[in-house]
Amino acid sequence: MAGMTPWERPVGAGEERGGPLIITEDERLLDDLLRLCAAAGALPEVAHGLPARRGDWEAPPLVIVGADCAPRMRGAGRRAGVILTGRDADDPAVLRLAVALGAERVLALPDGERWLADRIADAVEGVGPPALTVGVLGGCGGAGASTLAGALAVTAARTGRRTLLVDGDPLGGGLDVLLGGEKEKGLRWPAFAESRGRVASGALAESLPRLHSLRVLSWDRGSDVTIPPPAMRAVMAAARRRGGVVVVDLPRRVDAAVTEALAQVDMGLLLVPTELRAVAAAQRVAAGVQRVLGDLRVVARGAPGRHGHGLPPDEIARLMELPLAGEVPWDAGLLADLSRGVPPGAQMRGPLARFCTAFWERLTDSRCDGGGAPSDSPGPVGGSGRGTGAGAGAAGPVVAPMASRPVGRGGGRV
Repeated sequence: MAGMTPWERPVGAGEERGGPLIITEDERLLDDLLRLCAAAGALPEVAHGLPARRGDWEAPPLVIVGADCAPRMRGAGRRAGVILTGRDADDPAVLRLAVALGAERVLALPDGERWLADRIADAVEGVGPPALTVGVLGGCGGAGASTLAGALAVTAARTGRRTLLVDGDPLGGGLDVLLGGEKEKGLRWPAFAESRGRVASGALAESLPRLHSLRVLSWDRGSDVTIPPPAMRAVMAAARRRGGVVVVDLPRRVDAAVTEALAQVDMGLLLVPTELRAVAAAQRVAAGVQRVLGDLRVVARGAPGRHGHGLPPDEIARLMELPLAGEVPWDAGLLADLSRGVPPGAQMRGPLARFCTAFWERLTDSRCDGGGAPSDSPGPVGGSGRGTGAGAGAAGPVVAPMASRPVGRGGGRV
C-alpha cells in the first residue's frame, strides 16, 4: 500500500469505529487535519496516495484527500464519505478533481474547520437516531420528580435500552446518591463545566459512573452549583447522539442552562400533586417550560390516604391546560425500598417498575408507529384503574406509582 501508517496517539474512550483516512503529503495541511481529528476523538490513518488494497480505501468511515494528492486518486472506486480539502476550494482544477472522485464536499481550511471536525466526529461515532429524551420536573417542592426520573432510567436500562440519566438540578443533592452510587468512580458535572462545541458521545458515556446498567451524570459534593449554558448544550447534544434513552431531572426554575436542556427534550413530564396549591405552583413552572418545550404533559401524583379526596387527575390537566400523561398513586412501599438502598424502579414486580416499563413501551411504540415525535402518542392510561376524562382507557404514556419525601442528610432526594 502507499505509505499508510496509523497516527500514533492513545485511542480515546469514545472511539467505537475506525478513524478516518487522510491522504496528503502537505505537511501543513496534515498538521491541521491531525489536530481536527484529535479534537473529534478520532485516530486517523495517513497515506500519501491511493492504498494498494481495495479494502483500505473502502473500509474507513471517512476519507479526507488533500488537493496535493487528488490527481493520484483517479483510479479510486466511488465511495461515500470523501472530502477534498486544501487552501482554495474555488480553484476550478480542484473542483474538477472533486467531481472525478465523487467527493461529497470541497472544503478550504481554515474556514471549514468547525464543519470538518463535526463531520469527522460523526463518521467515527456513527450517525444513528438520536436518543429519545424525556425531561422530568416537579410542579412544586417535594413532588417526587427525581424519584420518577430515576425510576424511568433504571427501568429503561433493565429492559435493554441504552440509558443515560442526567441530573440537571444542581441543588437537588445528586442522583448518584439516590441510586446508591455516590462513591462510584467517574466524572461529575464540574468536570464538564468548561465544555464547549462538541463533546464525543462515546467518551462522555465511558467517563461517567455506571449504576444499575445505566450511565449517570450527577453532581459531586463540592460547592460549585452552576452549569454554564454552553456546557449543558454540548453535553446534552453528546448524550442524544449516543442514541437509546436520555432522562433528564430538571429544576422548576428555568434559567439559561435549563433552557438549553429543554431545547433538546422530546417530552416533558410535569409531576403535580393532587391539591389546589400544587396546581397553582405548577402553573408557574409550566409557563416557563412551555416557552422552550412544545410537548409538556401532566402527571398527577396522589397523596397518602387520599381515598378519593383531592383534585381528580383530569381536573388537574384541565386547570393546567395540558395533556394528562397519567396518574401516580401513592406507593407506601417505595419509602421502605429507598431506606434499604433499593433504587426506584428496581423492584421488577413493584408498581413503579411496571408502570415505567409500560411508559417506555408505549412511548417507543408511538414513535415507531407514527414515524414521528412522541407527541404523536394518544391519551393517558391512569394508574388508578379508573377513567380520567376523555382520554381514559386509550393507549398512551403511563407514569408509575411513586412516593415523595424531603431531602434527608446523606439520603439524597426523592
